[in-house]
Amino acid sequence: MDITESLFSLLSSPIVWVFIVVIYTLKKGIYFVPQNRGYVIYTMGKYYKTLSAGLNFIVPFIQTVAADRNLKEQSLEITSQSAITKDNITLNIDGILFMKVTDAAAATNNITDYKSSVTQLAMTTMRNAIGSLELDECFQNRDAINAQILNAMTEATSPWGVMVTRYEIKDINPPQSIREDMEKQMTAEREKRSVILTAEGVKTAAITEAEGLKRARVLDAEAAKAEQVLAAEASKESQILTAAGKAEAIKLVAEADAAALTTIGHAAATAEGREAVTLTLAQDSIGAHKAIAAESTVVLTDGKTSDNIANTVAQAMAVSSAIKLDTAEG
Repeated sequence: MDITESLFSLLSSPIVWVFIVVIYTLKKGIYFVPQNRGYVIYTMGKYYKTLSAGLNFIVPFIQTVAADRNLKEQSLEITSQSAITKDNITLNIDGILFMKVTDAAAATNNITDYKSSVTQLAMTTMRNAIGSLELDECFQNRDAINAQILNAMTEATSPWGVMVTRYEIKDINPPQSIREDMEKQMTAEREKRSVILTAEGVKTAAITEAEGLKRARVLDAEAAKAEQVLAAEASKESQILTAAGKAEAIKLVAEADAAALTTIGHAAATAEGREAVTLTLAQDSIGAHKAIAAESTVVLTDGKTSDNIANTVAQAMAVSSAIKLDTAEG
C-alpha cells in the first residue's frame, strides 16, 4: 500500500511530467539518419529540407519527417506483358530495371509513388520500342531496345528525382505457332549452312588437289628442263673436251711431222742425206710401180717410164754400194 501511494504521489508531481515532456520532445527533435538514406522534413506541412546521414535536429511538433527515402540503387521487376511488333506479332516480354533516388525531396514532392510510376513508365516505353521493330529485329537488337528504353526513361524520370541506371529485357516469348515456325526456319537454316559448308569443303578439296597436280606438273617440267640443261651442258663439255683432244692430237702430229721434216731437212743438207733421200725416193717409186702392176695385168706407160725406173734403180744401187763401202772402211 505504501508503494502504491508513493507511485501515485510521484506521477502526480508536475516535475515528473515536465521531465517526461522534455524527454519526449528531445526524442522528437533528434534524428540519427543512416547512411544512404534521406529524411524529407516538412515545417507545418511545407517542405523545409532533406536530412543527410548523421546527427540532425528538428523543431519538435512543428517540423516532421514526411518521408524516408532509400538512396541506394534498387532493382524493380517488370512483369511479363504483351507487346505487338511492327509486323503484328504479339510478344510476351519481361525485364528488370535498376534505378536510384538522387533527390529525396523530388521523389516525395513531385510524384506520389515513384516505384510504381517508374514501373508503369518502363512497361509503356518497352511496348513503344517493340512496336517500332519487326519480330526478327526484336531478337537481334536487344541491346538497342534496352538503350532506347533507358534513354526515354532517363529523360522522363529526371523531374521525379529518380535516375534509371540500367534496363535489361529478360525474356521475349512469341506465340506457340511463331515458335514452331521459327524452329522450322532455324532447322532449314542449319541444313542450308551444312550444305554450304559441305560444298565449300568439296570445292576447297578440289582446288587443293588441282593446285597440287599443277604444282607437280610444274615441278616435273622444271626437273625435265633442268635435266635437259644438264645433259646439254654435259654434251657441250664432252664436245669441247673431244675437240680439245683432237686439236691437241693434230697439234702433236703436226709438231711431230714438223720435227721429222726438220730432221730430214738437216739430214738432206749433207751429201749422205741427199743420197739417202734419193734411195728412199727410188724405193718408193719401185713400190708404187709394183702396186700398180699388182692391180692390173696391163700397165700403160709413156715410153719413158722404164728409163726412169732403170735410172732410179741404178741410183739406188749406187747409193747402197756407197753406204756399204763407207761401213766397211769404218
